Amino acid sequence: GRQRLDRPYLRRDGRLRPVGWDEAFAAVRDRLGGRSPGRIGAIVGDQADAEAMVALKDLMAAIGSPNIDCRQDGAAFVPGVRASYLFNSTIAGVDTADALLIVASNPRWEAPVLNARIRRRWLAGGLAVGLIGDARDLTYRYDHLGEGPEVLAGILDGGDAFAERLRAAERPMLVVGTGGLARPDGAAVLAMLGRIADRYGAVRDDWNGFNVLNRAASRVGGLDLGLVPGEGGADAAAMRAGAVDTLFLLGADEALPERDDTFVIYQGHHGDAGAQRADVVLPGAAYTEKSGTYVNIEGRVQVGARATFPPGDAREDWTILRALSGALRRPLPYDTTAAVRRRLAEVNPLFAVRDRVERAGWADFGGDGVPDPIPFATPITNYYMTDPISRASVTMADCTGTFVGSGGDG
Repeated sequence: GRQRLDRPYLRRDGRLRPVGWDEAFAAVRDRLGGRSPGRIGAIVGDQADAEAMVALKDLMAAIGSPNIDCRQDGAAFVPGVRASYLFNSTIAGVDTADALLIVASNPRWEAPVLNARIRRRWLAGGLAVGLIGDARDLTYRYDHLGEGPEVLAGILDGGDAFAERLRAAERPMLVVGTGGLARPDGAAVLAMLGRIADRYGAVRDDWNGFNVLNRAASRVGGLDLGLVPGEGGADAAAMRAGAVDTLFLLGADEALPERDDTFVIYQGHHGDAGAQRADVVLPGAAYTEKSGTYVNIEGRVQVGARATFPPGDAREDWTILRALSGALRRPLPYDTTAAVRRRLAEVNPLFAVRDRVERAGWADFGGDGVPDPIPFATPITNYYMTDPISRASVTMADCTGTFVGSGGDG
């Protein structure tokens, strides 16, 4: 494949040069040796599997660092409150909704299959749709209510016209995109949406209409495993700004450090932004090349099967972290996939059950304060290039040239 990472690399004299695994691990050991754990951090990218994430969490704990975050975009999720980051209605729940408020999301680009389901429900009749944020062609009609959080305030106090639709609905549904939560005021936006859900009866014993549309395959699993800063720890934004001087990026290409003197260890499968910025590159496996556990937006634990093997010296991600822990003389206590999966269930019992949706308990969440009156923006500007794999694709480059260059919606 193009731009695949198939061997370890080490930066020498400003250039990345291929090395063996032992040399790459030794470079990491030299860097971490004697360094204060508080200066070491880790950020997780969008495609990490749960096995790799739990290994990274355990390794950071062994090093003694509280600086870890699976929210590379800074979205304001509340790790202890699962309902704050799930698509609680489940995807099938779209079929029974009768009012839908979409906030800061373009589901056609962020989740096309879900968008098709909304369209099918809309075609059946009796679904009122309102949108706050960028007005785009979603393939169904909706009321464009405005662009920013002030519209949410109007809905919360009942003054907005769409408030009537929500009040009259049997099964009102809210869908918020991560673009609305990955802002400095994201916690306040999240809290306001929770209050709207409460006010309009969107959450009750037989229905939870509060939905977050997560775009990262790793995100729900990472939050379920608690990959968020520990006591006194730095979050992704703080780590990028210089709270740490040594940063481990697990496939995180959207969260590069702002300071040139930050030492970067990048583990991933494509020579994307993260690898190009790295001092040490550890070649991991793409999702097609490993048996990995992921949690979908509904909170459903799913296991992907290996279709092929990683190229060259690349390895399954958790095994790299296990080997690195040995080189750092802090060996992780598992050597087989089965043992790592037992560890997943130890950290969170939900990982013991596959392919089932467990309803999340409802609680207050989010932060205080009033959101800023800045319009919501969707995080995707180019539908064809949203991750390291699509950015390395010839086909997606052709699509970008054809559709994005013309300024069309694609």
